[in-house]
Amino acid sequence: MRILLYSYNYYPEPIGIAPLMTELAEGLVKRGHEVRVVTAVPWYPKSEIYEEYRGKLYLAEERNGVTIQRCYVRSSQKRTFFNRALFELSFMVLSFFQALFGKYNRRPDILILTVPGLPVGIPASILGWIYKCPTILNLQDILPDAAVHVGLLTSKIAIKIFTQLEKYNYRTATNISVISRGFTENLLGKDVPEEKITLIPNWVDVDFIKPLPKDNNYFRRENGLEEKFIVLYSGNIALTQGLETVIDAATYLKDIPDIAVVIVGEERALEKLREYCQKKEVKNVTLRPFQPREKLPEMLSVADIGLVVQKSNVISFNMPSKIQVLLASGRAIIASVPNTGTAANAIRESEGGLVVSPEDPQALAAAIRDLYGDRDRVKQLGENSRKHAIATYSFSTALDRYEALFTKLLAIQKNK
Repeated sequence: MRILLYSYNYYPEPIGIAPLMTELAEGLVKRGHEVRVVTAVPWYPKSEIYEEYRGKLYLAEERNGVTIQRCYVRSSQKRTFFNRALFELSFMVLSFFQALFGKYNRRPDILILTVPGLPVGIPASILGWIYKCPTILNLQDILPDAAVHVGLLTSKIAIKIFTQLEKYNYRTATNISVISRGFTENLLGKDVPEEKITLIPNWVDVDFIKPLPKDNNYFRRENGLEEKFIVLYSGNIALTQGLETVIDAATYLKDIPDIAVVIVGEERALEKLREYCQKKEVKNVTLRPFQPREKLPEMLSVADIGLVVQKSNVISFNMPSKIQVLLASGRAIIASVPNTGTAANAIRESEGGLVVSPEDPQALAAAIRDLYGDRDRVKQLGENSRKHAIATYSFSTALDRYEALFTKLLAIQKNK
Protein backbone atom coordinates (compact mmCIF):
# COMPACT_ATOMS: atom_id res chain seq x y z
CA MET A 1 0.00 0.00 0.00
CA ARG A 2 0.96 3.63 -0.47
CA ILE A 3 0.62 5.46 2.84
CA LEU A 4 0.77 9.21 3.48
CA LEU A 5 1.64 10.09 7.07
CA TYR A 6 0.84 13.66 8.08
CA SER A 7 2.57 14.77 11.30
CA TYR A 8 3.98 17.93 12.88
CA ASN A 9 6.87 15.96 14.29
CA TYR A 10 9.34 13.43 12.94
CA TYR A 11 12.99 12.39 13.19
CA PRO A 12 15.43 13.84 14.33
CA GLU A 13 13.27 15.31 17.10
CA PRO A 14 14.11 13.19 20.17
CA ILE A 15 10.92 13.03 22.24
CA GLY A 16 7.16 13.19 22.03
CA ILE A 17 5.35 12.08 18.90
CA ALA A 18 8.42 12.20 16.63
CA PRO A 19 10.00 8.86 17.66
CA LEU A 20 6.61 7.12 17.48
CA MET A 21 5.80 8.42 14.00
CA THR A 22 9.33 7.64 12.81
CA GLU A 23 9.08 4.06 14.05
CA LEU A 24 5.61 3.68 12.52
CA ALA A 25 6.73 4.92 9.10
CA GLU A 26 9.90 2.85 9.03
CA GLY A 27 8.12 -0.22 10.39
CA LEU A 28 5.53 -0.04 7.62
CA VAL A 29 8.30 0.28 5.03
CA LYS A 30 9.92 -2.88 6.38
CA ARG A 31 6.61 -4.64 5.83
CA GLY A 32 6.65 -3.71 2.17
CA HIS A 33 4.56 -0.53 2.14
CA GLU A 34 5.48 2.71 0.40
CA VAL A 35 5.47 5.50 2.97
CA ARG A 36 5.62 9.24 2.43
CA VAL A 37 5.76 11.60 5.41
CA VAL A 38 4.66 15.23 5.24
CA THR A 39 6.07 17.06 8.24
CA ALA A 40 7.66 20.28 9.46
CA VAL A 41 11.33 21.09 9.59
CA PRO A 42 12.58 19.89 12.99
CA TRP A 43 11.66 22.39 15.73
CA TYR A 44 10.79 20.45 18.91
CA PRO A 45 11.35 20.57 21.89
CA LYS A 46 13.20 23.93 21.87
CA SER A 47 10.60 25.63 19.62
CA GLU A 48 13.58 26.54 17.46
CA ILE A 49 14.26 25.27 13.96
CA TYR A 50 17.35 23.06 13.86
CA GLU A 51 20.31 24.92 12.36
CA GLU A 52 20.81 22.68 9.32
CA TYR A 53 17.17 23.21 8.28
CA ARG A 54 16.98 26.99 8.61
CA GLY A 55 16.27 29.22 5.63
CA LYS A 56 14.42 26.54 3.67
CA LEU A 57 10.79 26.72 2.62
CA TYR A 58 10.57 23.14 1.37
CA LEU A 59 12.93 20.19 1.21
CA ALA A 60 12.72 16.45 0.74
CA GLU A 61 14.95 13.67 2.02
CA GLU A 62 14.92 9.91 2.41
CA ARG A 63 15.71 7.93 5.54
CA ASN A 64 15.45 4.18 5.98
CA GLY A 65 13.20 3.86 2.94
CA VAL A 66 10.80 6.64 3.97
CA THR A 67 10.33 9.70 1.76
CA ILE A 68 10.21 12.74 4.05
CA GLN A 69 8.79 16.02 2.76
CA ARG A 70 9.38 18.97 5.05
CA CYS A 71 8.08 22.52 5.07
CA TYR A 72 8.96 25.65 6.98
CA VAL A 73 7.05 26.51 10.15
CA ARG A 74 7.01 29.79 11.98
CA SER A 75 8.29 28.66 15.38
CA SER A 76 8.96 30.89 18.39
CA GLN A 77 10.20 30.25 21.93
CA LYS A 78 7.72 32.84 23.21
CA ARG A 79 4.55 30.93 24.03
CA THR A 80 1.72 33.27 23.08
CA PHE A 81 -1.56 32.60 21.34
CA PHE A 82 -0.44 34.76 18.42
CA ASN A 83 2.79 32.80 17.93
CA ARG A 84 0.95 29.51 18.19
CA ALA A 85 -1.56 30.70 15.61
CA LEU A 86 1.24 31.62 13.22
CA PHE A 87 2.82 28.21 13.75
CA GLU A 88 -0.43 26.39 13.01
CA LEU A 89 -1.22 28.55 9.99
CA SER A 90 2.25 28.20 8.47
CA PHE A 91 2.21 24.41 8.72
CA MET A 92 -1.41 24.08 7.63
CA VAL A 93 -0.90 26.05 4.41
CA LEU A 94 2.64 25.08 3.43
CA SER A 95 2.25 21.38 4.20
CA PHE A 96 -0.90 21.17 2.08
CA PHE A 97 0.89 22.35 -1.04
CA GLN A 98 3.88 20.15 -0.23
CA ALA A 99 1.61 17.10 0.06
CA LEU A 100 -0.36 17.91 -3.09
CA PHE A 101 2.28 19.20 -5.48
CA GLY A 102 5.57 17.93 -4.05
CA LYS A 103 8.10 16.19 -6.24
CA TYR A 104 7.33 12.81 -4.70
CA ASN A 105 3.56 13.17 -4.83
CA ARG A 106 1.70 9.95 -5.58
CA ARG A 107 -1.90 9.18 -4.75
CA PRO A 108 -1.94 7.36 -1.39
CA ASP A 109 -4.18 4.42 -0.54
CA ILE A 110 -4.35 5.54 3.10
CA LEU A 111 -3.81 8.92 4.78
CA ILE A 112 -2.87 9.02 8.47
CA LEU A 113 -3.06 12.31 10.35
CA THR A 114 -1.66 12.52 13.87
CA VAL A 115 -2.98 14.89 16.55
CA PRO A 116 -1.68 17.26 17.88
CA GLY A 117 -2.55 19.44 16.11
CA LEU A 118 -6.11 20.18 15.18
CA PRO A 119 -5.88 22.74 12.32
CA VAL A 120 -4.07 20.23 10.09
CA GLY A 121 -7.33 18.30 9.92
CA ILE A 122 -8.54 20.81 7.34
CA PRO A 123 -5.86 20.21 4.66
CA ALA A 124 -5.82 16.50 5.52
CA SER A 125 -9.56 16.17 4.93
CA ILE A 126 -9.25 18.04 1.62
CA LEU A 127 -6.40 15.76 0.56
CA GLY A 128 -8.49 12.73 1.51
CA TRP A 129 -11.31 14.04 -0.67
CA ILE A 130 -8.98 14.82 -3.60
CA TYR A 131 -7.22 11.46 -3.38
CA LYS A 132 -10.47 9.59 -2.58
CA CYS A 133 -8.68 7.61 0.13
CA PRO A 134 -9.64 6.70 3.70
CA THR A 135 -8.25 9.02 6.36
CA ILE A 136 -7.23 7.83 9.83
CA LEU A 137 -7.10 10.38 12.62
CA ASN A 138 -4.42 9.14 15.02
CA LEU A 139 -5.15 10.70 18.42
CA GLN A 140 -2.10 11.08 20.65
CA ASP A 141 -3.88 13.68 22.78
CA ILE A 142 -7.42 15.00 22.98
CA LEU A 143 -7.50 18.69 22.25
CA PRO A 144 -8.61 21.16 23.35
CA ASP A 145 -9.67 19.27 26.51
CA ALA A 146 -6.14 18.57 27.72
CA ALA A 147 -4.86 22.09 27.01
CA VAL A 148 -7.81 23.71 28.76
CA HIS A 149 -7.55 21.40 31.75
CA VAL A 150 -3.95 22.35 32.57
CA GLY A 151 -4.36 26.04 31.75
CA LEU A 152 -2.43 26.13 28.48
CA LEU A 153 -5.49 27.37 26.62
CA THR A 154 -7.54 30.06 28.37
CA SER A 155 -8.91 32.34 25.65
CA LYS A 156 -12.64 31.75 25.15
CA ILE A 157 -12.31 32.54 21.46
CA ALA A 158 -9.42 30.11 21.05
CA ILE A 159 -11.27 27.38 22.96
CA LYS A 160 -14.31 27.85 20.73
CA ILE A 161 -12.18 27.68 17.57
CA PHE A 162 -10.35 24.54 18.66
CA THR A 163 -13.56 22.89 19.81
CA GLN A 164 -15.05 23.39 16.36
CA LEU A 165 -11.87 22.07 14.75
CA GLU A 166 -12.05 19.01 16.99
CA LYS A 167 -15.65 18.32 15.89
CA TYR A 168 -14.66 18.84 12.25
CA ASN A 169 -11.79 16.37 12.52
CA TYR A 170 -13.97 13.69 14.11
CA ARG A 171 -16.68 14.17 11.52
CA THR A 172 -14.46 14.10 8.44
CA ALA A 173 -12.11 11.25 9.46
CA THR A 174 -12.94 7.81 8.12
CA ASN A 175 -11.63 6.24 11.31
CA ILE A 176 -10.12 7.46 14.58
CA SER A 177 -7.33 5.44 16.17
CA VAL A 178 -6.94 6.01 19.91
CA ILE A 179 -4.19 4.98 22.30
CA SER A 180 -6.21 4.12 25.42
CA ARG A 181 -9.69 3.18 26.62
CA GLY A 182 -9.92 6.60 28.27
CA PHE A 183 -9.74 8.20 24.82
CA THR A 184 -12.55 5.95 23.60
CA GLU A 185 -14.78 6.94 26.51
CA ASN A 186 -14.08 10.62 25.87
CA LEU A 187 -15.06 10.33 22.20
CA LEU A 188 -18.19 8.33 22.95
CA GLY A 189 -19.19 11.12 25.33
CA LYS A 190 -18.92 13.49 22.35
CA ASP A 191 -21.26 11.34 20.24
CA VAL A 192 -18.55 9.89 18.02
CA PRO A 193 -19.91 6.55 16.70
CA GLU A 194 -18.22 3.57 18.36
CA GLU A 195 -17.69 1.82 15.03
CA LYS A 196 -15.54 4.78 13.96
CA ILE A 197 -13.06 4.26 16.83
CA THR A 198 -10.17 1.77 16.84
CA LEU A 199 -7.99 1.16 19.88
CA ILE A 200 -4.30 0.79 18.99
CA PRO A 201 -2.09 1.45 22.02
CA ASN A 202 1.23 3.15 21.48
CA TRP A 203 4.12 0.78 21.25
CA VAL A 204 7.74 0.39 22.11
CA ASP A 205 10.42 -1.37 20.09
CA VAL A 206 11.29 -4.08 22.62
CA ASP A 207 14.26 -5.14 20.52
CA PHE A 208 15.77 -1.65 20.78
CA ILE A 209 14.65 -0.67 24.29
CA LYS A 210 15.66 -3.58 26.48
CA PRO A 211 17.36 -4.32 29.82
CA LEU A 212 21.12 -3.83 29.66
CA PRO A 213 23.85 -4.42 32.28
CA LYS A 214 24.51 -1.59 34.71
CA ASP A 215 28.20 -2.39 34.91
CA ASN A 216 30.58 -0.25 32.86
CA ASN A 217 27.73 2.05 31.87
CA TYR A 218 28.87 5.28 30.18
CA PHE A 219 26.18 7.41 31.86
CA ARG A 220 27.15 6.21 35.34
CA ARG A 221 30.85 6.83 34.65
CA GLU A 222 30.42 10.27 33.09
CA ASN A 223 28.20 11.53 35.89
CA GLY A 224 29.90 10.03 38.93
CA LEU A 225 27.01 7.69 39.68
CA GLU A 226 28.89 4.44 40.23
CA GLU A 227 27.49 2.36 43.08
CA LYS A 228 24.48 4.69 43.42
CA PHE A 229 20.84 3.62 43.69
CA ILE A 230 19.49 5.70 40.82
CA VAL A 231 16.00 7.14 40.51
CA LEU A 232 15.62 8.40 36.92
CA TYR A 233 13.22 10.76 35.19
CA SER A 234 13.84 11.20 31.46
CA GLY A 235 11.51 13.09 29.14
CA ASN A 236 9.54 16.25 28.59
CA ILE A 237 9.69 18.93 31.28
CA ALA A 238 6.60 21.09 30.95
CA LEU A 239 3.53 22.34 32.78
CA THR A 240 1.94 18.90 32.98
CA GLN A 241 4.88 17.23 34.75
CA GLY A 242 5.79 19.39 37.72
CA LEU A 243 9.33 18.08 38.24
CA GLU A 244 9.65 20.29 41.31
CA THR A 245 7.86 17.46 43.11
CA VAL A 246 10.80 15.17 42.35
CA ILE A 247 13.30 17.70 43.67
CA ASP A 248 11.21 18.23 46.79
CA ALA A 249 11.14 14.45 47.28
CA ALA A 250 14.94 14.41 47.08
CA THR A 251 15.09 16.72 50.09
CA TYR A 252 13.49 13.94 52.15
CA LEU A 253 16.17 11.47 51.05
CA LYS A 254 19.27 13.42 52.08
CA ASP A 255 19.98 10.96 54.87
CA ILE A 256 20.64 8.17 52.34
CA PRO A 257 23.75 9.22 50.37
CA ASP A 258 23.50 6.12 48.14
CA ILE A 259 20.32 7.44 46.49
CA ALA A 260 20.82 9.68 43.45
CA VAL A 261 17.91 11.37 41.70
CA VAL A 262 18.63 11.99 38.01
CA ILE A 263 16.53 14.19 35.70
CA VAL A 264 17.23 14.16 31.97
CA GLY A 265 15.52 16.72 29.75
CA GLU A 266 15.76 19.70 27.44
CA GLU A 267 18.55 22.06 28.48
CA ARG A 268 16.45 25.22 28.71
CA ALA A 269 13.92 23.51 30.98
CA LEU A 270 16.74 22.14 33.14
CA GLU A 271 17.93 25.69 33.88
CA LYS A 272 14.77 26.40 35.87
CA LEU A 273 15.19 23.15 37.76
CA ARG A 274 18.81 24.05 38.56
CA GLU A 275 17.58 27.27 40.14
CA TYR A 276 15.03 25.30 42.11
CA CYS A 277 17.70 22.86 43.31
CA GLN A 278 19.81 25.78 44.52
CA LYS A 279 16.82 27.25 46.31
CA LYS A 280 16.14 23.92 48.05
CA GLU A 281 19.87 23.31 48.66
CA VAL A 282 19.72 19.75 47.36
CA LYS A 283 22.92 17.93 46.46
CA ASN A 284 21.48 14.53 45.53
CA VAL A 285 19.88 15.61 42.23
CA THR A 286 21.75 15.33 38.93
CA LEU A 287 20.42 17.26 35.92
CA ARG A 288 21.54 16.23 32.43
CA PRO A 289 20.49 17.08 28.85
CA PHE A 290 18.90 14.61 26.46
CA GLN A 291 21.18 11.86 25.22
CA PRO A 292 21.42 10.78 21.56
CA ARG A 293 18.64 8.34 20.77
CA GLU A 294 21.05 5.51 20.00
CA LYS A 295 22.25 5.78 23.61
CA LEU A 296 18.76 5.75 25.11
CA PRO A 297 18.67 2.03 26.06
CA GLU A 298 22.02 2.30 27.85
CA MET A 299 20.99 5.48 29.64
CA LEU A 300 17.73 3.92 30.83
CA SER A 301 19.65 0.93 32.12
CA VAL A 302 21.36 3.04 34.80
CA ALA A 303 18.07 3.34 36.65
CA ASP A 304 17.00 1.21 39.57
CA ILE A 305 13.68 3.07 39.49
CA GLY A 306 12.09 4.92 36.59
CA LEU A 307 9.76 7.83 37.31
CA VAL A 308 6.49 8.88 35.67
CA VAL A 309 5.36 12.27 36.96
CA GLN A 310 2.18 14.25 36.33
CA LYS A 311 0.49 17.13 38.08
CA SER A 312 -2.81 16.54 39.83
CA ASN A 313 -4.71 18.60 37.25
CA VAL A 314 -3.61 16.46 34.29
CA ILE A 315 -6.67 15.15 32.50
CA SER A 316 -7.41 11.53 33.35
CA PHE A 317 -7.00 9.98 29.88
CA ASN A 318 -3.44 11.24 29.37
CA MET A 319 -1.03 8.35 28.70
CA PRO A 320 2.68 9.33 28.69
CA SER A 321 4.64 7.37 26.09
CA LYS A 322 7.52 7.06 28.57
CA ILE A 323 5.51 4.37 30.39
CA GLN A 324 5.98 1.88 27.56
CA VAL A 325 9.66 2.81 27.32
CA LEU A 326 10.30 2.26 31.03
CA LEU A 327 8.40 -1.02 30.96
CA ALA A 328 10.48 -2.26 28.02
CA SER A 329 13.71 -1.28 29.75
CA GLY A 330 12.80 -3.68 32.56
CA ARG A 331 12.76 -1.13 35.33
CA ALA A 332 10.67 -0.80 38.47
CA ILE A 333 8.43 2.25 38.14
CA ILE A 334 7.08 4.79 40.58
CA ALA A 335 4.25 6.83 39.08
CA SER A 336 3.35 10.09 40.79
CA VAL A 337 0.11 10.52 38.83
CA PRO A 338 -3.66 10.99 39.35
CA ASN A 339 -4.92 7.82 41.01
CA THR A 340 -7.81 7.08 38.64
CA GLY A 341 -6.17 8.13 35.39
CA THR A 342 -5.01 6.10 32.41
CA ALA A 343 -1.34 6.30 33.48
CA ALA A 344 -2.08 4.89 36.95
CA ASN A 345 -4.18 2.09 35.50
CA ALA A 346 -1.42 1.16 33.03
CA ILE A 347 1.15 0.89 35.83
CA ARG A 348 -1.17 -1.25 37.94
CA GLU A 349 -1.99 -3.56 35.02
CA SER A 350 1.71 -4.08 34.35
CA GLU A 351 2.43 -5.05 37.98
CA GLY A 352 5.72 -3.31 37.34
CA GLY A 353 5.48 -0.37 39.69
CA LEU A 354 3.85 1.69 42.41
CA VAL A 355 1.38 4.55 42.15
CA VAL A 356 1.56 7.48 44.58
CA SER A 357 -0.42 10.70 44.84
CA PRO A 358 0.65 13.44 42.41
CA GLU A 359 2.41 16.56 43.71
CA ASP A 360 3.08 14.79 47.02
CA PRO A 361 6.87 14.77 47.53
CA GLN A 362 6.67 12.99 50.87
CA ALA A 363 4.69 10.12 49.37
CA LEU A 364 7.14 9.91 46.47
CA ALA A 365 10.13 9.92 48.82
CA ALA A 366 8.53 7.23 50.99
CA ALA A 367 7.99 4.98 47.96
CA ILE A 368 11.62 5.46 46.85
CA ARG A 369 12.81 4.72 50.38
CA ASP A 370 10.72 1.53 50.54
CA LEU A 371 12.11 0.18 47.28
CA TYR A 372 15.65 1.16 48.22
CA GLY A 373 15.28 -1.14 51.21
CA ASP A 374 13.78 -4.02 49.22
CA ARG A 375 16.02 -4.85 46.25
CA ASP A 376 14.26 -8.17 45.63
CA ARG A 377 11.03 -6.29 45.03
CA VAL A 378 12.80 -3.86 42.71
CA LYS A 379 14.06 -6.81 40.69
CA GLN A 380 10.63 -8.45 40.54
CA LEU A 381 8.89 -5.25 39.49
CA GLY A 382 11.46 -4.81 36.72
CA GLU A 383 10.88 -8.34 35.45
CA ASN A 384 7.12 -7.75 35.48
CA SER A 385 7.63 -4.54 33.52
CA ARG A 386 9.57 -6.23 30.75
CA LYS A 387 7.10 -9.12 30.43
CA HIS A 388 4.15 -6.72 30.23
CA ALA A 389 5.85 -4.56 27.60
CA ILE A 390 6.47 -7.57 25.36
CA ALA A 391 2.93 -8.92 25.82
CA THR A 392 1.04 -5.63 25.49
CA TYR A 393 3.09 -2.96 23.74
CA SER A 394 5.26 -4.76 21.20
CA PHE A 395 5.81 -2.86 17.96
CA SER A 396 4.96 -5.86 15.79
CA THR A 397 1.52 -6.13 17.42
CA ALA A 398 0.85 -2.44 16.76
CA LEU A 399 1.86 -2.84 13.11
CA ASP A 400 -0.47 -5.85 12.80
CA ARG A 401 -3.33 -3.73 14.11
CA TYR A 402 -2.60 -0.85 11.75
CA GLU A 403 -2.38 -3.17 8.75
CA ALA A 404 -5.66 -4.82 9.74
CA LEU A 405 -7.28 -1.37 9.97
CA PHE A 406 -5.92 -0.39 6.54
CA THR A 407 -7.30 -3.56 4.97
CA LYS A 408 -10.69 -3.09 6.63
CA LEU A 409 -11.06 0.54 5.50
CA LEU A 410 -10.00 -0.22 1.92
CA ALA A 411 -12.47 -3.11 1.76
CA ILE A 412 -15.29 -0.85 2.98
CA GLN A 413 -14.33 1.78 0.41
CA LYS A 414 -14.25 -0.79 -2.38
CA ASN A 415 -17.71 -2.09 -1.51
CA LYS A 416 -19.33 1.34 -1.46
